Amino acid sequence: MPQGTPQEAKHLRALSILTLTEPSATKVNGGAKDVPRVSEALDHVVGLDARGRDEFLALADAHHVVVRAMQALSGPAAGTGNTDIIQWASEALAHENARIENALKYLDSIVRTLDPAGCRVTVIKSLDHWPDVGNDLDLYSPADEKAIVRLMVDKFKARVEPRSWGDRLANKWNFSIEGLRELIEVHSQRLGQTGEHRAIAERVMQRRVTRLLGGYSFPVPAPEERIIIATLQRMYRHFYFRICDIVNTANLIETDGIDFGELRRGADLGGIWPGVATYLVIASDYVKQYRGTGLELPPEVRATARFGGNKITVRQKFFRVPIVPEGASLYTRQVTETALRGDLPGTLRLSLLPYLASAAAVAAKVTGSDKGIW
Repeated sequence: MPQGTPQEAKHLRALSILTLTEPSATKVNGGAKDVPRVSEALDHVVGLDARGRDEFLALADAHHVVVRAMQALSGPAAGTGNTDIIQWASEALAHENARIENALKYLDSIVRTLDPAGCRVTVIKSLDHWPDVGNDLDLYSPADEKAIVRLMVDKFKARVEPRSWGDRLANKWNFSIEGLRELIEVHSQRLGQTGEHRAIAERVMQRRVTRLLGGYSFPVPAPEERIIIATLQRMYRHFYFRICDIVNTANLIETDGIDFGELRRGADLGGIWPGVATYLVIASDYVKQYRGTGLELPPEVRATARFGGNKITVRQKFFRVPIVPEGASLYTRQVTETALRGDLPGTLRLSLLPYLASAAAVAAKVTGSDKGIW
């Protein structure tokens, strides 16, 4: 995978080693191939000055792996008696765990308030990174948006954040609450960049499961829908991966187990099965770099994928998915399949995406920000 700036590349490699390899890992396939060792990541961090460590920690935060990376770093640091790194990692962990504890407290209160009031919710994306937690707290609800807004304002004195064009299309609202650093992002009745996915949204509620995290019980999507939602974010909206996306996907496949038949049924509802397959192969290819072997994926997934990790580049902190022609071909396939299913509202919404993207690109070029567009 091509890299960005030399220092950024070293930071990303160290973070990937910490979150994707085991401290004891030394050889793969009977010693046929070396894999990275956690000691390499420790050596990298030891060699950083204060500014470098701040940059390293900021990048870990951007990739939602602060807790996982600092926990993985603490053991080797203790093993070498490096008290400087132990203290630094401990302070970073304490700060991040305090943020997460506060976020979970508010999130639990919001779920317990909205659900009984007729606004059933599922927590999407934010808890997929556990023991890390995302920097926004995302919810999906099939309830009417007006009821959601009323409850958030009345019960939590929440402030409704300004909505972008993309927010309005996606039927998405953001709320800020005093005492909570994270924004609460609620998707109402629709999912997808332009709100094109109603059938997938219904599956999220129908198949939601319960996860016990930090002493709280949260409704979350089933593993298959977690992969579908991640694909919508990475392959059809942002066009970049974070380390957490790779780690989360590996954990889902290796620990939770994925019903690939069920996964395809859900993805086909939105015409995004090629995108899901591509997402999985990219994740597998990246895992292979740090473990020597990739993820166990059915032959059908690999055959359906449009491209793999060899097409991913590193730019501006993240692993970038090429938009032309690769990303564009996935979008075209999605529009075609949506139209063939006779989903006129979904097709019309998707047809607005190129104009939205063009407006965002122009705004970013003129003002340096696409705020108000996406």
